[in-house]
Amino acid sequence: MEPDQLRYLLILAMCVAITAPLEFLGARVYRRPRRAIRSVLPVAAVFLVWDAVAIAAGVWSFDARRVSGVEVLGHLPLEEVLFFAVIPLCALLTFGCVEALLAAFRRTGSSPARKERAS
Repeated sequence: MEPDQLRYLLILAMCVAITAPLEFLGARVYRRPRRAIRSVLPVAAVFLVWDAVAIAAGVWSFDARRVSGVEVLGHLPLEEVLFFAVIPLCALLTFGCVEALLAAFRRTGSSPARKERAS
């Protein structure tokens, strides 16, 4: 397998690696898997069907030099299927962490915005 064929998978892996620590900062996404699945699965299903229909109709395709060659759910590259799980999970982690940090600031009565205004 050529390095270019792994690039998409590596980018997805980096997205997971960069956002995974947010779970420990209060995101609580992986600790509530049912909630994460209920958030990600319906949207992923719609876009995976959309992708499959577009590929079957010849509307778009994936460059074989840029994907691993593993196909799932018909003719969808593995990377594309993973994209619709990984990116929303990363977004949930980011949102959850921001939400947790803002709640902590509210509880303590301090916030970065207040400190900035006080200066």
